Amino acid sequence: MNAFAAIHAALAECDPQAKCVQVAALALPDGSFTVPLVAEDGAGVPGRPERPTLIHPRDVPHRGLGSVAGRVALLHAVAHIEFNAINLALDACWRFRDMPLDYYRDWLSVAQDEARHFLMLSQRLAQLGAAYGDLPAHNGLWEAAEKTAGDPLLRMALVPRVLEARGLDVTPGMIARLTEVRDGDTVAILHVILDEEVRHVAIGTRWFEYLCAQRGLDPRPTFARLLAEHRVRVAPPLNRAARVQAGFGEAEMDALLNAPR
Repeated sequence: MNAFAAIHAALAECDPQAKCVQVAALALPDGSFTVPLVAEDGAGVPGRPERPTLIHPRDVPHRGLGSVAGRVALLHAVAHIEFNAINLALDACWRFRDMPLDYYRDWLSVAQDEARHFLMLSQRLAQLGAAYGDLPAHNGLWEAAEKTAGDPLLRMALVPRVLEARGLDVTPGMIARLTEVRDGDTVAILHVILDEEVRHVAIGTRWFEYLCAQRGLDPRPTFARLLAEHRVRVAPPLNRAARVQAGFGEAEMDALLNAPR
């Protein structure tokens, strides 16, 4: 099986554990390689299990972290994000074929990180007597993938630099609350995820800026324009230090906060 067929197979795999095993085994050839035209059938992409049941984001229940049930709900929500992030990274490789070789190496490495994160979260859920799929979840991340499927520049802007970057903002608060309730095992996992997500968002920045340069666009006003066109606005606080590491400028962060809804 060639590398891109293997990426498609992993993307289409429905069983989360099997998907993670396949992703861990993925590798691109050393040196140069030819990126094939899209030939695989897009049906069944992305592969995902029958559970969790997907519901509207406003209907996803919220629970306090003082109980095991509340911590399970948080872990389940983060695991769902990481599972979707595996598919998003694989899709970024499989869908967009006219990119430099380093682009595919970058996004494959992201998929492998996200799979490892998912497995860590799944193990922690099991320790608390739960499993991925036990609770409902929403489909917002993959809906964003569908909306950006026609343009890699739009994908890089709105998925890694908006949706995934949001994790940089909210994870420190989760860590603080879990520290208060002395859930050190979950805190340790979230520290790993937060540290590695900075690199993932930076990869999104790298390829967003590459595509802007390729099209003769200034990245900063282009990002602000796309936020406005798609009515994207992020509520404070922003993790400005982490976002700077991931390639954001101060003006871009202000644009995120001030874009019209």
